[in-house]
Amino acid sequence: MNEPVAIAVLAKAPVAGFAKTRLIPVLGAEGAAQLQQKLIARAITTACAAAVGPVTLWATPDERHPAFQAFAARSDVALASQCAGDLGARMLAAIVAAAGAVLVIGTDCPALTAWHLRSAADILRQRTDTVVLPAEDGGYVLIGMRVPQGALFTDMPWSTPEVMSETRRRMRQLGLTSQEPLTLWDVDLPDDLERLRDANLGDLLPACERCDR
Repeated sequence: MNEPVAIAVLAKAPVAGFAKTRLIPVLGAEGAAQLQQKLIARAITTACAAAVGPVTLWATPDERHPAFQAFAARSDVALASQCAGDLGARMLAAIVAAAGAVLVIGTDCPALTAWHLRSAADILRQRTDTVVLPAEDGGYVLIGMRVPQGALFTDMPWSTPEVMSETRRRMRQLGLTSQEPLTLWDVDLPDDLERLRDANLGDLLPACERCDR
C-alpha cells in the first residue's frame, strides 16, 4: 500500500488575458489572473499535502514564468513544460513521463482535497486500472491510471459535457476496471464564483469591487 503514486498538476500561467478567460467579464483580465494564481497555489498545496508520491507542475506556455518558478522554489515540486497539442496530448505526455501510477489534476477544482487524492491513489494501489473524479459539468477533475491509456485522450470532445460519458464508453471498450468515488465541481463560469463563497473558499477571489459583495 506504500507504492508511490505521482501527481501531475497541469496549469496555465496566471497571465492577464490568458488564464480563466471565461471569468474576465466578471473579474477583469487582471482579476482572473489573480484567481488563477491562487488556484495554482491551492492545487500544489493540496497535492503536496496528500503525500502519495512525487508532484510535478506541468506549466503552459512554459515553466519559465516567474509564478511557476516561485511555486517550485517554496514547494517540493518538479517543474516541466506542457507539450504542444490539445489537452489530451498534454495530459497523456504527463502520464507517460510519470512512468508508473499517476493522478492528473488541473487547477480548476478548489473543492479537491488531499483526502480525495489519497483515496484515488489507494484505488490505483489496489490494482484498479483507472480512477476518475467526474465534474458536475460533464467533464472530470481528476483521472488516474497505472499505465498510459492513449485511447482515453485522443480525439476527445474536450470542453464539452460529453467528456466523461465518452471516457466511460472508451474504458468499457478497452475492458479497463475503473472507480468513480465521487463527483466534484470546478470553477469556470461566473456562477461558480458564488459557489466559492458558499463553500468558504472566498479567500481565493481577487479583492476587487466587481467580485466583492
